[in-house]
Parts: sequence; structure tokens; C-alpha cells
Amino acid sequence: MHIEFLLEEESAEVALKSILCKILSDDVSREFHAFQGKPDLLGKLPERLKAYQRWITDDWRIMVLIDRDQENCFQLKAQLEVIAHDAGFATKSNPSQEGDFHVVNRLVIQELEAWFFGDVEALRTAYPRVSSSLQYQAKYRNPDTITGGTYKALERLLRQLNYRERLSKTTLAQNIAQYMEPCRNRSKSFQVFIEGLKACVGEDRLRNQ
Repeated sequence: MHIEFLLEEESAEVALKSILCKILSDDVSREFHAFQGKPDLLGKLPERLKAYQRWITDDWRIMVLIDRDQENCFQLKAQLEVIAHDAGFATKSNPSQEGDFHVVNRLVIQELEAWFFGDVEALRTAYPRVSSSLQYQAKYRNPDTITGGTYKALERLLRQLNYRERLSKTTLAQNIAQYMEPCRNRSKSFQVFIEGLKACVGEDRLRNQ
């Protein structure tokens, strides 16, 4: 089994490389393709999928992961579904009559950093000055509804705690994702991503959660 991950930026690749080794067994190979932001991914996705369609085999899957940001999630998901359909692919949301699919489209709501807020234990391991009660504070209780952008919210929080080093999206992914445990993440969009991953590979290719 092999999965191709089409991602909008490098930070998602960095995070997934740490997270997936805790979820997928060694017989699931994966390749990551990070684009230069959402417009770049959406602009190149149709031709990329058409290229896959010419030679893809039954044991390959494609996962497209993109930030919702401030867009309407239903419209963005529908856009991804149309692109996949036009390229000749059945998707997890719109499978073939036999229930088969090659493409899974998933949204990060709102941004990748919501997944980091969803695992406060991992966040605190990387940045120990973060309060253990963070997840109970109204502003951070639901990681997927943090307003003003989750990257900006996380950067602002860490600056307030006197973390003065470089806090780029990729740096945050490197520092936090290595400590994340998928089973305890409170982000709904993260859990939906994990369910899509499980649908791709089957229960027998998962590590014990």
C-alpha cells in the first residue's frame, strides 16, 4: 500500500512525517508533495491528478490536505471533489458504485496549528511555559473555532510566554508534531483526517492507537 500526500506547504509535510509513523505500519509507504501555498496547490491539482490517473494502481491512494482558512468549508471541499471527479477519480466522499475510491480530500480547520492546539500535552512538551489548563480556557477549548487564525494565535501565545526564538510555521511543526499522540487530539478536523487515513489503508495496516 502506498499513499501520496498533496499538501499546501512544507509545515504540513514536517508535521505528517512525525505523526504518521505513529499511525501507519511499516508496509504503508508514503510520499509527500508540498506546494507553495493554497493557490499553488489548487492551481496545479487538476493536472497532477490527471497525471496520476494515467498510471495509478489499485494499491495507491492520494490524500489532499488543505487549510480551510476563512473560506466556506463546504464550497472548498466541493471544489476539491469536482477537481478529482474531472480527473476521473472516485473519492472517499463520492466513491464508485462498488464503494471504491482513490482520492481522499481533507480540510484542516482552520489551519494546521489547530491540530497543535488540539494536543496540549505535545504543545507543553515543546514549550513548557504553556499552561496545563490551556485546553480549558474558553478561547482554546475548541481548537477548530479559534478566531483570527490559529498560526497567529499560537505565535502570539508563545511570544506572550517569552519564547523569542524563530516561530515560523515549519519550526512550530518540527517542535510540536514529534510529541503528538493521535488518539488524544481534540481537533475534530484532525480526527476526520485520521478516519480518512484509516479508510485508505484498512485496520490491519495501523499501529495500535
